[in-house]
Amino acid sequence: MKVCGTLFEYRGIQTLPQYNPFHLKKQGAMANPIKIFAGRSNTALAEKIADYLGTSLCNAKVENFSDGEISVNYFESIRGSDLFIIQSTNPPADNLMELLIMIDAARRSSAARITAVIPYYGYARQDRKDRPRVAITAKLVANLLTKAGANRILTMDLHAAQIQGFFDIPFDHLYSSVVLIDHILKMNLNGNLVVASPDVGGVKLARAFAEALGTDLVIVDKRRPKANVAEVMNIIGDVEGKDVLLVDDMIDTAGTLVNAAKAIQGAGGRKVFAAATHGILSGPAIDRINGSVLEKVIITDSVVTGHAPSPKLETVTVSNLFGEAIKRIYGDDSVSCLFDSKNLSKITNNHTQAIKEIKE
Repeated sequence: MKVCGTLFEYRGIQTLPQYNPFHLKKQGAMANPIKIFAGRSNTALAEKIADYLGTSLCNAKVENFSDGEISVNYFESIRGSDLFIIQSTNPPADNLMELLIMIDAARRSSAARITAVIPYYGYARQDRKDRPRVAITAKLVANLLTKAGANRILTMDLHAAQIQGFFDIPFDHLYSSVVLIDHILKMNLNGNLVVASPDVGGVKLARAFAEALGTDLVIVDKRRPKANVAEVMNIIGDVEGKDVLLVDDMIDTAGTLVNAAKAIQGAGGRKVFAAATHGILSGPAIDRINGSVLEKVIITDSVVTGHAPSPKLETVTVSNLFGEAIKRIYGDDSVSCLFDSKNLSKITNNHTQAIKEIKE
């Protein structure tokens, strides 16, 4: 990784004079320098976020001892800094442990504020006791992050929005729908499109897509006999002769998605597309997608899992969304304007143009 650039070294002091990206409330006042670091779970996304901000990732060494133990060493002073650590916590558990160690090292190095930027919040599916003698891992991870020393959390599309309540520190929850909807609009699908939720739990997300796209909502009712095995039951709504967009927060083994697409086409649906935030794509997911009736599956780059390539997969970056959120958190500005795709496009375009002018 390159050493952190000087563009955002101090708010109002060393920031280039022709553009102040953080809209300071106290111009010329000494402020905590921003430092952006990344773990190893998704360095490609972290580098895109830093590039959006017109800087580079700061210098840190994250490595493993021969027995697998993780070691973290920051190669520059972070004392008094506003620190952002970008790391998804998808399995293996090393990704979560790596983030905890990075937070602990930052806290012991006297960082003023530590924000854990978690594009994909792993272990979120176990968010309640739905049967006897099970763990609530979503709460466990919240406790670990807080105890390690995180002062703020920035994440996107939690499996259950109420997980935010497991934290007693500031929590910013972004929505990938603002990025995905903008991408879907550019696909120029005909006006015969409807949005479908692959299960009852995803109705709220699907409704948001349907309202933004100006379409009707369909629900696929299913019964899950056991973990990672889904059986589609029936379709609630009209798909006869229509193109259908299935939306979900994540795709794991793709069983739910593929079965829903099959059921929709069996009920008279025409072309079936899918959009999801987190492409976990474990086990037989790629084979199922390739052999399914799905025309295209759109995911974001929130997580890297090393899955096999597929001609049906299309990846959309959320780097601008996270970059803008980081900029606003650092500048003590509101992030709520990022919940609308039209606002996000306008804001990021203005920012990108300003950064371009500075570099020129």
